[in-house]
Amino acid sequence: MPELPSHWQARLIQTEVQGKTRRFITSMLDPERFGASQLAQMYCQRWEIELGFREIKQSLQQGAGVLRSKQPELVKQEVWGVLIAHTLLRRWMRLMAQHVKVEPVRISFHTAKHAIIGALNTVHLARAGALPQHLQLLLEQARYFVLPPRRSGRSFPREVKRSRSKFPTKKMPVRA
Repeated sequence: MPELPSHWQARLIQTEVQGKTRRFITSMLDPERFGASQLAQMYCQRWEIELGFREIKQSLQQGAGVLRSKQPELVKQEVWGVLIAHTLLRRWMRLMAQHVKVEPVRISFHTAKHAIIGALNTVHLARAGALPQHLQLLLEQARYFVLPPRRSGRSFPREVKRSRSKFPTKKMPVRA
C-alpha cells in the first residue's frame, strides 16, 4: 500500500512496576515529553478502558459482537447511543458509589445496570411525582451492588489461545 510508511520508529521503555521489570513499546519517541514512568502508569490505566469496552460489549450489547445497522449514518447513531447509555449508567453508578462511600469501580456494572433500567422501566407505573422516591430507593439499594476490593499486584499477560479445529478429535481404541 503506497500510503503506508516504509518504516516505523518505536521506543522501548523498561521500567519497574510493583517490583517487576516491565517493557513497553511506544511510538511516543520524546523521552523528555513522555517519561518512562508516566507511560507505564498510563499503560496500567489502559486496563480500565478495556474493562469499559467489555461492559459495553457483554452487558449493554448482550454479547452481540457487531452492530445491527447497515448504513454508515445509522452505525454512527448506534455507536453514539451505546456510548451515551454507558456514560449515563456510569454517572449514576458514581452517585451510588458516593452514597455507599466506595470507589465507583466497586459498583457491579451488570447488577447496577439491571436495577437502573428496571427502575426506569417501571417508573411509569407509579403515581405522578414518584420519580424522586424511586431514585432515592435505587441509591439505598446500592449497598447490594458493591463488589469486594480489587486485589493488588495481579497481572494478566497476553496469551495466544489455540483455535479449535472444525474437525472432531479422533478417538483411538483402548487396548487392554
